[in-house]
Amino acid sequence: MSDAPVPPAGADENVPTFHIETLYLKDLSFESPNVPDIFRDNHEPRVEFGLDTQNVRKGPDHWEVVLQLSLKVTSKEKALFLVEMSYGGVFLLKNIPDQHLPMVLGVDCPNVLFPYARQLISQVVVLGGFKPLILDPVNFFALMQQKTQQQQARAAAAAEHTPVAGQVH
Repeated sequence: MSDAPVPPAGADENVPTFHIETLYLKDLSFESPNVPDIFRDNHEPRVEFGLDTQNVRKGPDHWEVVLQLSLKVTSKEKALFLVEMSYGGVFLLKNIPDQHLPMVLGVDCPNVLFPYARQLISQVVVLGGFKPLILDPVNFFALMQQKTQQQQARAAAAAEHTPVAGQVH
């Protein structure tokens, strides 16, 4: 038996559907190379945070979306800890218009995944002996816009450097 939502009798079969099939931890790495000596250091930590999203079609209406997060926390140039995580989900996206699919995959799905990934990172950091690390919310819409602008700029730059047929440099 499928966990997919069953539309009510008489409902339009063409109604857009957004359904979470499953969420999962795909990969997790935690390193704390300088413990226990680092616990004597009382300096303010510096956090470097990296985030990327990827999506792959897994069937006609199913997509895997994965958040890739990396954190490097240092104090006085010494690593306190490093965390790398891939957290994903499979989503049923049915009857979503093609023009809306990038927004759903780049914004809506990551917005579902991020709170779970943030919680796991905080728990792992505490288990490593450190104070909880609470990551700020992420504006995935702004990140998607930024990524689109960078891709457009790269495409424009590549077009400028591509010789036109019959053109001599």
